[in-house]
Amino acid sequence: MISDQISPDLLRAFVAVCQQGSMSRVASQTGRTQSALSMQIKRLENLLERPLLQRTGRGVIPTAEGELFLGYATRILALNEEAHARVRQAEISGNVRIGLAEEVATAALPAALGRLHRAHPDIRLDITVQSSVGLGQLWDEHGLDLMIVPTSVTTADAQTVWNVDMHWVCARDHDMDFSRALDLVAFPSSCPWRRRMVESLVAAGIDHRMTMTSQSITALQAAVENGIGVGLLPADAIRPATMRLFKPPAGVPHTVTVQYGLYAHDRRPPVVDEALGILRRETPVSPNA
Repeated sequence: MISDQISPDLLRAFVAVCQQGSMSRVASQTGRTQSALSMQIKRLENLLERPLLQRTGRGVIPTAEGELFLGYATRILALNEEAHARVRQAEISGNVRIGLAEEVATAALPAALGRLHRAHPDIRLDITVQSSVGLGQLWDEHGLDLMIVPTSVTTADAQTVWNVDMHWVCARDHDMDFSRALDLVAFPSSCPWRRRMVESLVAAGIDHRMTMTSQSITALQAAVENGIGVGLLPADAIRPATMRLFKPPAGVPHTVTVQYGLYAHDRRPPVVDEALGILRRETPVSPNA
């Protein structure tokens, strides 16, 4: 059966590319050549007899089939890691307070936390999902053990940093008309995505107006899908069945890059170290020295 031929390495490569939206970036971060990574993706597509990725102006996003397979790939890798953890590691118990920025709470990180919970059921997770600014305040008050937010939110040193590309998206059936003001949907004004988006439009002299502001990425996805406005989304939040990428007006970058960091306090108990290790493995680069 073809499932016997799909190795975890192929699944990890595919998941990483979907998360990053760029083969060149994943290749650079993992120490492989882009051609080797492309061959892995091609082999996976040949095994499944379906195209899994589609190219954009600045990278790749999953096709409809790729989005479906991404869920299975993530679950298979999760079960693999859970099995190793349960067999090889002693039980660890205690509380871990984790803060996730709203925009990353819909991606691979919740799946990683699910693996942690299944591998160590005695660990009690206390996960807070809210705006990056709110999480930064909790961090300063020592209300969190671990935190994943844009690096602009805090002056603390991150355990790991990585870049996330935000792509311009609109409803799949939306006809762009740049002769009129651009209707935007975005997070509140404190969000780095929104600031970068608005700054790029202002610099290019593009007329725009904010038609919807929300702290929920699910609400922003729905707003884009229903044509309320256009916005910036990371590759793994784009729904190819109902959204499409579009080329922004002249002078506006095709993508906006935001740097994220994984933060942990210097003094931490073993239970927090265990959670930190799993989250580190979900990020695309090695920890800082």
